[in-house]
Amino acid sequence: MPLYRRLTMSTPIDFEGLYRDVIPSVVSVYVGGQRRAGGAGSAFVYDDQHLVTNEHVARLADGSDTGRVELRFADGSWRVGDVVGTDAYTDLAVVAVDDLPADVGSLPLATQNPAPGRQVAALGNPLGLDGSISAGIVSGSNRSLPTSNGFAIPDVVQTDAPINPGNSGGPLVGRIADEESDPAYEVVGVNRAKQGDNIGFAISPAIASRIVPDLVAEGRYRHSYLRARTLDVTPTVAEANGLDAPRGVLVVNAVGPDGGEAFLNGCHEAVAHRGAEIPVGGDVIVAIEGNPVRTHEELMRYLITETRPGEPVAVDVYRDGDPATLVVELDERPVAGGRDRDGDGGSRIPIE
Repeated sequence: MPLYRRLTMSTPIDFEGLYRDVIPSVVSVYVGGQRRAGGAGSAFVYDDQHLVTNEHVARLADGSDTGRVELRFADGSWRVGDVVGTDAYTDLAVVAVDDLPADVGSLPLATQNPAPGRQVAALGNPLGLDGSISAGIVSGSNRSLPTSNGFAIPDVVQTDAPINPGNSGGPLVGRIADEESDPAYEVVGVNRAKQGDNIGFAISPAIASRIVPDLVAEGRYRHSYLRARTLDVTPTVAEANGLDAPRGVLVVNAVGPDGGEAFLNGCHEAVAHRGAEIPVGGDVIVAIEGNPVRTHEELMRYLITETRPGEPVAVDVYRDGDPATLVVELDERPVAGGRDRDGDGGSRIPIE
């Protein structure tokens, strides 16, 4: 007798209703004292005193902190906000604002990352067009998005909802499954510039939920730092390093605190293999605190969401073909410098 699985479909989004309910909490952000064509970006109301946006939106063209930004709400009213916290590594920023317009509520961050196929809407100020909405689905999750400072933002949400310059910092919104929920919608990502046709990206709620509270409370987020550069162990990398299977991430190079001896061993040379120069000889990280590490994204996500600088972590590695467990005390990553612009690329071998 054949077995059948009942498939349940999530309730389709009423986009007119979503727009009506959510748009009062979406804000256009301008810097430099004038409303430029194309606008600076977008933001959304996080609580009764703060907005969330992108770090690059909250900066002037020369890369210095703006200090203040001009905010235009959906009812046409203006406010001036103070940038109280920024994090260049995850491209998130918090703006403090007094006296929100009446009936403007906060938008909750989702408690988990959205699954591929989920309907979403991107709201914001694309190309200076205040109060815009575009719709699509989540195309993928746990992506890695390189930035111009050599760091890759992990756990990024991919969507086919059109996201254009000016959308950056606005919310990617999905419907809450619980029909009794109030509000009925949640932020499933903080929009960032698109990287190509029909491909947009948003910083995940898992990352935003970790970073934003510290930006509100302290003005910055202290990132854990493993002091290593890694490369995913693909079949080619595994062959070049004499590994029996492609798994984990290869430590390309590592440095110790204050220039001292490193906990992890980096690669000592590169060899030509299958038409490419492949680093060889370094440790292969396969787990951290018992959690499997299959990709750079998994390692970075764990470091950001589960650890703090100064904490010791158990790192499982293969060293010279033999398994070993190292106890590594995490350092604090130096504050990032420079400005991260939409569409800029970074190092293909990210710094942990």
